[in-house]
Amino acid sequence: MNAGKKMPRPPEEEGVVLTPEQLRRRRARNIAIASVLGFLAVLFYVVTIVKLGPNVLNRPL
Repeated sequence: MNAGKKMPRPPEEEGVVLTPEQLRRRRARNIAIASVLGFLAVLFYVVTIVKLGPNVLNRPL
């Protein structure tokens, strides 16, 4: 793309620096969201299998 030219690096920006407490809370929140999402996926799968009936797994291939 740039045929050998080096792109200048943007200056390092500090941005928002989170405290250890904020990082801990963010991690806990992310774990909670992932757990709920995983639970919903399993719930949808189970409900689908229940609605289709148990014989859906015993069909000929």
